[in-house]
Amino acid sequence: MPMLSVENVTAGYIPGVEILRGVNLRVEQGEMVCIVGPNGAGKSTVLRAVSGLIHISTGRVAFNGESLGGLRPEQILTRGIAHVPQGHSVFPKMTIYENLLMGAYTVKDREAIRRRLDKVYALFPFLKERAKEKAGNLSGGQQKVLEMGRALMLEPPLMMLDEPSLGLAPKTMANLFDTIKDLNSTGLTILMVEQNARQGLAASHRGYVLELGKEKFEGAAKELLESPEMAKLYLGGSTENGGSYRRGSETAGAQ
Repeated sequence: MPMLSVENVTAGYIPGVEILRGVNLRVEQGEMVCIVGPNGAGKSTVLRAVSGLIHISTGRVAFNGESLGGLRPEQILTRGIAHVPQGHSVFPKMTIYENLLMGAYTVKDREAIRRRLDKVYALFPFLKERAKEKAGNLSGGQQKVLEMGRALMLEPPLMMLDEPSLGLAPKTMANLFDTIKDLNSTGLTILMVEQNARQGLAASHRGYVLELGKEKFEGAAKELLESPEMAKLYLGGSTENGGSYRRGSETAGAQ
């Protein structure tokens, strides 16, 4: 049983206008899965549908076999799905320490909060060193790490990252992906949306390519990276190797 399953989900922001048109995907425990595709394909919408931030018209989202249908976003959060949204979501006028505490607002046990804070500081020592500084003083990459640290205060089994590299310089982006891979190596399951398809897939175990609200390709990340068709359509180049990716439900249904 996958940790997360999205089954034939149709969803959108305006009644009658669907962005997702029967999306299917799964995330196994311990995996890092990356969703890529062109702008407007519905990548971020998938994460919002899982988080309960938009209404699902048809289909089912399940977490560890339990349907999330009808649950409010805060209820989904407390079940163990942390969502780090696109852009910067730190509280710039609050300290780094205060930002981290906001991630544990549902935790009442002060000792548990202290233990979780210690774990985050162990992962990201600079957050401890600069704990009393305003979060707005951090660079873009450091703010993204703070957002992930804040999400980890819930000790979630699953973290969803929406465009984590957005707006970052190449070196900062590379460092951030190293950080994300390190988090995954601790056992944290990660579902990531990434506009930089090559970087996102290189960091991941498996990938999905969305187009027009449906999965077009899916497969092992390495095979997607080596696919000539993927390279031509989404990676800005070509490759000599042929991968054994599988077309998604939209294309498979036409065969």
